[in-house]
Amino acid sequence: MPSYKTVIHWFRRDLRLTDNTALFRASDAAETVIPVYLLSDWKADHNWTGPARQEFLCGCLASLANDLKSLDSRLTLRDGGQVEAIRQLIKDTNADAIYFNRDPDPFGKAMEAKMRELAREIGIEIHDFKDVVLHEHDEIANLSDKPYKVYTPYSKNWFTHDKADASGRVRVLGKVPANLKSESVPTLSRWGLDSSGADLIPAGEKAAHDRLKTAFDGILQRYADDRNTPIGQTTSMLGADLRFGTISPRQVFHRAEKAIAETKSGSERESLHTFQKQLAWREFFMAILGHFPEVLETDFAEKWRGLKWDQPEDFPDKWEAWKTGKTGFPIVDAGMRQLVATGFMHNRVRMIVAMFLTKDLHFHWIHGESFFMQWLLDGEIANNNGGWQWSAGTGADAAPYFRIQNPWTQTARFDPQGEYVKKWVPELAKCDAKFFTKPPEGKSPIADDYVLPILQHKPEREETLARFKAHAGG
Repeated sequence: MPSYKTVIHWFRRDLRLTDNTALFRASDAAETVIPVYLLSDWKADHNWTGPARQEFLCGCLASLANDLKSLDSRLTLRDGGQVEAIRQLIKDTNADAIYFNRDPDPFGKAMEAKMRELAREIGIEIHDFKDVVLHEHDEIANLSDKPYKVYTPYSKNWFTHDKADASGRVRVLGKVPANLKSESVPTLSRWGLDSSGADLIPAGEKAAHDRLKTAFDGILQRYADDRNTPIGQTTSMLGADLRFGTISPRQVFHRAEKAIAETKSGSERESLHTFQKQLAWREFFMAILGHFPEVLETDFAEKWRGLKWDQPEDFPDKWEAWKTGKTGFPIVDAGMRQLVATGFMHNRVRMIVAMFLTKDLHFHWIHGESFFMQWLLDGEIANNNGGWQWSAGTGADAAPYFRIQNPWTQTARFDPQGEYVKKWVPELAKCDAKFFTKPPEGKSPIADDYVLPILQHKPEREETLARFKAHAGG
């Protein structure tokens, strides 16, 4: 028999009906579940999101609303401040309890604390669950019971822990009262935003499962060899789905386990395991953020705090060139244009453009981190921060400061035919790809309508080394 008459399920980063831990438990515990999503109330400008991300969110919410209708349920959308919105919803529904899945980032945790305080004040029960990750930040520790600061030992330990199985799809949630007030499924105008014009991947749970199927139909079986190739689909494209919760990490991990068990190919097993390691990287950076939340505001490595960086406001032309993909470095420009055009950038290229910003332009990673979060559909606070600090040489298990990628040689290695560059930088579509692998000679650009490089890599590399060495010596 159900324990409760009515409970609230607070949707957050779990916009799906399949393998949703809190929703599954709520459906089992109550006669009626009130599904609610709380709309944010910021307008026009935000450091952590932008029009492409919000457009994808709108699509996820529209898909979720339709999926709930198929269960004879309904998505309730509320605004006006999250705590007050839940307070009013409890009053409107006489709910006995609140169910939700825990958020790994500090902002989400702070809101959860406020919800628990509200529940104590009102006198109702609250139930929260692990769902966004396979292992939360305090589950994986070293032999001294301390958090790991290096990925490899973390991941080895991570793989030894049992991974929860995926639960099924909820089937019954009960009927939401017809007179229960709800906002409409939002559009960009709600946040005072105009369309980005980006060509986004389809949103919602069904689209996520379609991508999962496509990924395991051969792409991930070649992942170890192809994952650094930026042209074509060489990765799973599931990052945005994991971020917004249209698919769960358990579904992804165990689908890989199934594929490993089914193949007789050693290279395929290696590729699939390499893919699983990306889930471990995701949770490593979430663990870093969980234990060291200060990384959102400063360098993880204390020894690099106070290092000399240039400021974008002092070099606005260079900052604008990086953001708009007009640096004169083809691989950098291709990556930035792909980002703005699609809300996605291949991971190898993310490293190249991040090192270019921090090691060639000498701008602190925090500026690039914010720009990425405004555009990336898969922008995950922990992973984005971890990736940027890795490239800058200031983070956990970061690339050494003296390991500075050369955009020209990176192009020769990972886009030797220039296919990626030509796709995203149309000015270069008719150029010989050999011109993308070395700086142009003299004062002639690679193409008439393409810009000259805004800097020379070698002296900027030497400047970066000098700054790091001077700071270390001081």
